[in-house]
This record gives sequence, structure tokens and C-alpha cells, in this order.
Amino acid sequence: MTLNTTPRGERTHIALFGCRNVGKSSLINALTGQQVSIVSAIKGTTTDPVYKAMELLPLGPITIIDTPGLDDSGELGSLRVERTQAVINRADIALLVVDARNTFGQFEAQLVAQIKERGIPLLIAINKTDLVQPTAEILAQVAEWSGSDPYLVSSTTMDGIETLKLALAECVPEVNEQLRIVGDLIAPCDLVVLVTPIDKAAPKGRLILPQQQTIRDILERGAIAVVTQDSELRATLAKLGTKPRLIITDSQVFAKVSADTPPDIPLTSFSILFARYKGDLESLVRGAVSVEKLVDGSRVLISEGCTHHRQSDDIGTVKIPRWIQQHTGKILIFEHTCGMQYPQDLATFDLIVHCGGCMLNQREMLYRIEQAQRAGIPIVNYGVLIAYLQGILPRCLEPIPGAMRYLNEPT
Repeated sequence: MTLNTTPRGERTHIALFGCRNVGKSSLINALTGQQVSIVSAIKGTTTDPVYKAMELLPLGPITIIDTPGLDDSGELGSLRVERTQAVINRADIALLVVDARNTFGQFEAQLVAQIKERGIPLLIAINKTDLVQPTAEILAQVAEWSGSDPYLVSSTTMDGIETLKLALAECVPEVNEQLRIVGDLIAPCDLVVLVTPIDKAAPKGRLILPQQQTIRDILERGAIAVVTQDSELRATLAKLGTKPRLIITDSQVFAKVSADTPPDIPLTSFSILFARYKGDLESLVRGAVSVEKLVDGSRVLISEGCTHHRQSDDIGTVKIPRWIQQHTGKILIFEHTCGMQYPQDLATFDLIVHCGGCMLNQREMLYRIEQAQRAGIPIVNYGVLIAYLQGILPRCLEPIPGAMRYLNEPT
């Protein structure tokens, strides 16, 4: 990952759905002009969702997702279908592929209902039109279910592919220029200090993703970014000729950075900024306060949106459980998940502690928060929770207009 590479969480996610052997993989290859997915006449060739990040004109940076067939069967097939269903939660655009020789059946109808319920833009492509033209009955049926006319394509002859690409481009969500990581909180030529301790879990020679994205946002605003480690923060501030407009820190070193930052310099964290940027800061702040309701035997789910090599003092599996138990004085039960999904029964938990979600797109992060709310479970992210446990959350919310009220309103 470089500063010039669009992170997966920032890309438009286009997911292809359909029954086995309708030509999803072939259609992806036709749309991208690359051999992204394995193509075979054997049903069930795609056994897991396949993600491919790329630049695709006229859409721009995208992640295209190939999925197993909706009609996969057997024990393994059910697991594959479950993974396909999970992809819906992260899709910005859904493309349902139907074979021109088949009818629009129950699997497709169920998927369309789910997609419509979640307000995801939906296109339907009738593939393999080089073999047969769909009947008027099929066209009418598809239009009835989807609410719009389908696109007739052939991934073999490339007929209709450019038209479909243009239609996909029209569905790309408009960028909210007001929604920034930090750019709306600073002005051109402002000085921003980023405290970025070297993370042992990150590959050697790289900054972790939230740090990269924040630096990019500062530069795009025309402001000045100064990067230092927590051990050098005091020396950095002493050498600067002007007072920083803002200090942004990694949450793991909150206590030291807060102690070393003069009270007249605003302070916040990468994680809190990302909670506002792609999540729901209000819900996460209220989730932090819910720590006070934990009792002996309460169950806490610590969930991460990606996988990484865990270190001996890992933030999710070691530090946060230790800090929560020290704060509450209670004996708690912790469960950990990472990757695509929560456990099925969230109602068994008393609190969900989620990572910053830098690898998740906004749609999926909001969906995860929504899942917790539907189950009646408070949810908080790493940075908001750590600031609360260390007694500095009010200070870290002050740079964000209106955020302080979340602490003062009843939960």
C-alpha cells in the first residue's frame, strides 16, 4: 500500500451475484478486460468470494467481487451461499447475472428483495445472449422483479459490455466532499502533528493504513503534516516555530501523548476521526459509556474487520481486555472474531468493541453498527473506548463540532 494507492475501503464495491454457471466470472473478465476469475463449464467453480481491486474506466477505483452461486447445494454449498450473503453487506452496487436460457427463479427473487431492503443500487444483466435471445416473458419477469429493464450482454462476443459499464458508472455513489477524515477540521497551511508509533503488526517500512489516509487528507487540504513518534513528541513540539492546529495520535499511546500535549493544543486520534468518517460516532461514544454497565460474567465481543499477525501484546486480544477489566474491576468473558462476519447470535453479548474499520467500506461499517443496534447491544471502536477508559474522551471529542453532546445525552 502506498500513498498513491486507493485503499480497498475507499473503493466502490461492485458485487456480482447469480446462480451457478450463469457466467458471473466470465462477465467480470469481460468487464475488466482481465482474467480476474477462473472460468469453467463445471458448476460451482467459484467456491469463495473473490476480490479484485482495480481502476476501471469510466468508474474509477473499484473493488469487484465474484461470488459463489446462489443455488449451491450440500453442506459446503450452504457455507458458500452464506459467504455470498455476507458480501451484500459491503456492496455499493449489486449486479445480478441471469442466464438468457433460464427463468428468473426463487434464488434471484430472494436476493433482489434483500438488495432492495438495504437500498443498494441494483442492475440485472442477462448473459449468454450469443447463444439465445431471452423471451419477452423473461424480460418482463426480470423487469417486474428489479423495477428496471435488464441489460442484455454476452461475455463471449462482448455485446452490451460497454453499455453495462456505463450503467454501472451511473450507479457509483457520489462523493460527499464535506465528508473528510480531518480536512474539514483544519485550514490551508495549518500545522498538524501526527503521532505514529511504529506498529509491530504493520509490514516493515510502512505506516498503517489510517495514518497514510490521514496524511493524504491533510495534504489535499493544503495543510502541513509533521509526523513523529510518541517518544519524540515533546522534542517535536519544542522545535516547532508555531503551535499546531491539531495533534492526532495512535490510540495505543493516548495516555503518554495526552500528558505531553499542552492543554491549549487540540488532541484527537486516528480511530476517533475514522469513527466519524465512515461510521457513526454518536453510537460509538454512547457504546463507550456502556462499559460502566458491565458486571461479573458479562460477555464482550472484540471484532476486527481484517486479519493480521498478532503480536505478544496485541491491541485486540491482550491490551483492550486488560484495560477494560482494570477499569471495571469485573471478571469478564471475551470472545474475538476477525474478517467478514460477526457471530450469528449477537444477543449473547453485553458489549461489542470493534476495530477502527480501516479495511471496511462505509456501507459495511454502518451495517455492522446497525446489526449491533438491532440486537440491542452497545458498540464502540478501539480508539473511542481507549480514550474513555483513560479519562480523556471529552478532550479528544472537542476538536469535532457537536461531538461533546454525545457524552452528555442519556443512553
